Amino acid sequence: MHKSRSNPFNSILAHGALITYTLIALFPVFVILVNSFKTRKAIFRDPLALPTSDTFSLVGYQTVLKQGDFFLYFQNSMIVTVVSLALVLLFGAMAAFALAEYRFKGNMLLGLYLALGIMIPIRIGTVAILELMVDTGLVNTLAALILVYTAQGLPLAVFILSEFMKQVSDDLKNAGRIDGLSEYTIFFRLVLPLVRPAMATVAVFNMIPIWNDLWFPLILAPAEETKTLTLGSQVFIGQFVTDWNAVLSALSMAILPVMVLYVIFSRQLIRGITSGAVK
Repeated sequence: MHKSRSNPFNSILAHGALITYTLIALFPVFVILVNSFKTRKAIFRDPLALPTSDTFSLVGYQTVLKQGDFFLYFQNSMIVTVVSLALVLLFGAMAAFALAEYRFKGNMLLGLYLALGIMIPIRIGTVAILELMVDTGLVNTLAALILVYTAQGLPLAVFILSEFMKQVSDDLKNAGRIDGLSEYTIFFRLVLPLVRPAMATVAVFNMIPIWNDLWFPLILAPAEETKTLTLGSQVFIGQFVTDWNAVLSALSMAILPVMVLYVIFSRQLIRGITSGAVK
């Protein structure tokens, strides 16, 4: 029997579709970056043109850097994003391990209950969340944002990681128990290293919504000392006059950390998405 060969036309078509989608996805980023280095008149005259010697300008970046609170906004966004991701990955992985490893009454119902968090947007409970934060004195603190983003990311984390936890060999875990390892040691030393692609997938899926969110920072932490980068960029947007150079420059600098983190996690992300597709 002859081995089936993939049709070259199908391969070209698939790559063409992927390249087209990539270009469409990167187009807004290209427009933001290009126009952040142009004068205000050049932005409106020809927004798709590259900067020239006549249109090149760093006034937007100068305005942003002169805004003394910009680095504070950046720091707040970084703290909220990193701590939230760490808590989502830790608690999500522990919950997923419990659901996948231990069989108890209501195991499936608990898993379905947690999965409901994926289908029900957390913003529906904004009023109740705000009342809770007021009662606990957490308004205008980074802790309020971290708690909300952790709760927001846990359902998806548990849903994805529990499926990967089920694929970990029982023989490996039982061998660890025979050697006298505790359940925590088995979890951290044996199981977690094997589900790193899944954890990278969860991290990327949660990282971008947290970093770009404007809703909860505006409601729970609008104070100057707790503003995130996305909320802080609104200072350049006015009712009648908008400093587009500064807005585009601020957005360009906000994009950079997300792209760096995506590149770091990209290999694990691809492995996590494609895991199980090829036997």
